[in-house]
Amino acid sequence: MPGDDLQPRPAAAADLVAIHAIYAHHVLHGVASFEETPPSPEEMRRRFEEVVARGLPYLALELDGEVGGFGYCAPYRARSAYRYALEDSVYIRHDLARRGAGRAILAALVARSAALGYRQLIAVIGDSANAPSIALHAQQGFLRAGTLRSVGFKFGRWLDSVIMQRPLGPGDATRPLT
Repeated sequence: MPGDDLQPRPAAAADLVAIHAIYAHHVLHGVASFEETPPSPEEMRRRFEEVVARGLPYLALELDGEVGGFGYCAPYRARSAYRYALEDSVYIRHDLARRGAGRAILAALVARSAALGYRQLIAVIGDSANAPSIALHAQQGFLRAGTLRSVGFKFGRWLDSVIMQRPLGPGDATRPLT
């Protein structure tokens, strides 16, 4: 399949111009993000640095010699009981969709999060009509946990959030080591 040989790498500060452009396009033209105004480059840098400072995966994928996609995992929620759960985010440059980049990035995020000892990976997918993202997550072992109906309003319409979840490592079968 296309994309089987794609290898995401840790994102670097030098990738942030491309990452910002990819994300800004999704904010302005899509419903995967419920942001309505693209964050500034400085805000994107702050978010990147926060993820990296926590030791969490923030990945970039090159396609055709350019950053064609990125993804990262951040804490699912701030409260301490959620400390073994992460939330993933994956964005692909709009003109490079369906080439395996999303699959490669998400698979790497799953593997790296499991290796770090996390137990659950959560996807909060913008819009229940976002079939490509729902299918991508299902292909990586995520199960649909629920739908929050009409929790967002963007582009003049109500949007759902689809919640999907994937256990990592032993999931909830054992107690965490720490």
